[in-house]
Amino acid sequence: MRIISGLYKGKKILKPEDNKTRPLKDLTKESIFNLIFHSKKFNLEFDNATILDLFSGVGSFGLECLSRKAKKVIFVENYKGVLPILKRNLSNIKAVDNFEIIEKNVYESMEFLKKSVKFDIIFLDPPFKDNKINELLKKIKEENLLNKNGIIILHRHKKETDNFPNQFKIIEKKIYGISKILFFCLLN
Repeated sequence: MRIISGLYKGKKILKPEDNKTRPLKDLTKESIFNLIFHSKKFNLEFDNATILDLFSGVGSFGLECLSRKAKKVIFVENYKGVLPILKRNLSNIKAVDNFEIIEKNVYESMEFLKKSVKFDIIFLDPPFKDNKINELLKKIKEENLLNKNGIIILHRHKKETDNFPNQFKIIEKKIYGISKILFFCLLN
């Protein structure tokens, strides 16, 4: 695994030794960023983007955002088996002050809600068996966490069937291997 583009292009991303974390594969990550940067369906100024990376794992998505000059990335992760790796990956790129790590369970704490920040991209990469996604999406809507042109990106198993709340519209859906990537916007 590596950083694909930007300031830290080619930098190796350390990955966990156990099987409890499923890092985002380079090909999938590259495809996500190609869509973000080149699709006419999105209207983002990435250099000024504030990113929320939920279920961060080793930080693959957020690290790529930092490398591509996102304004700020907030990583949310609580698994003790991966937190030291996330911190080492951030230390290895020498990012100074444009990131924050919240070491809490996404569902129990939702500390990211207290940031008084609106996000341009909210990336969700929960365990494939996670069945509380709608709870999280509803909270994102209730708390008005997404900027007007913001997007939510959800990484799921391709066979997973979800019924999302009506306030969310799927803009794009892509399948890569066993992964399904869904791009959402909020309906006003």
